[in-house]
Amino acid sequence: MKEIVFDLKSPYRNNFQIYAFRFGSGSHSAAIVGAMRGDEVQQQFICSQVVKNLIDIERRGLISAGHEILVIPSANHFSMNINTRFWAMDNTDINRMFPGYDKGETTQRIAAALFEAVKGYHFGIHLASFYLHGDFIPHVRVLNTGYQDIEAAKTFGMPYVLLREPTAFDTALLNYNWQIFGTQAYSVYSGYTDTIDKDSAKLSWKAILRFLHKNKIITYHIHDGYAPVIINEKDLCSITSTRGGILYQRYRAGDDVKRGDLIAKILDPYDGSTLSEITAPVSGEIFFSHQKPLVSQNTLIYRLAEYA
Repeated sequence: MKEIVFDLKSPYRNNFQIYAFRFGSGSHSAAIVGAMRGDEVQQQFICSQVVKNLIDIERRGLISAGHEILVIPSANHFSMNINTRFWAMDNTDINRMFPGYDKGETTQRIAAALFEAVKGYHFGIHLASFYLHGDFIPHVRVLNTGYQDIEAAKTFGMPYVLLREPTAFDTALLNYNWQIFGTQAYSVYSGYTDTIDKDSAKLSWKAILRFLHKNKIITYHIHDGYAPVIINEKDLCSITSTRGGILYQRYRAGDDVKRGDLIAKILDPYDGSTLSEITAPVSGEIFFSHQKPLVSQNTLIYRLAEYA
């Protein structure tokens, strides 16, 4: 069932409306939220595929009795329509406004309405993007609030489960507030943001369906996926640029490197000469790689998951 969970009048165009899809009935079992930023095209696409699959799963009677699933594919399509990352009117980030305030600024009111719709569910899944431009190995991120459940995070069957220690900067996130209000919350990172990568998108939406199946919310059978590696974000090896210039990368996210391998060069943008060579300080798998071709000095360009 499709419904409107937020309706905001606009003086220039149609009302801004946030739609939700509700499947099954009974206990509030799982809430899934897609794009909250205007460049999260991959996240919106993944959520649309989750909706498409759940429509078929419900039609076939494969949603477990007594379970309800809520899916909100997009909470910021106004910004998506004009290719801006944050709320178009004041450049504020909806995912830094939770739990929201229904009498505050526009993004605070959007966050309040969104949170009202999704709080109280046993599980919460957010299709998130990172603040840096780059590619990731698809993974599930869990904030270490004391309320997290790592064993449940493994049931996504994604390559990694990343545990992050929350900072003051994180306390206004949907994930953090979900957990504080009693929801087991997980952020799924597909590896891309403003472009659609079909392979990583399929891995992500199947991971969500696998999670729902493993936790007995649906009876849709799917293979087990990966045996995930559990890592703490602080244990990732960060590599920054030593000079500013053109970033010439020899490896991308998902590649294996050995200690001492030449993984990137910084080139002079005028004559193409090599300003700096960057080598791997440890052996491991590239977990994150910077995406922009121009970098400043001390820009984060790689994160490595070191081999034991």
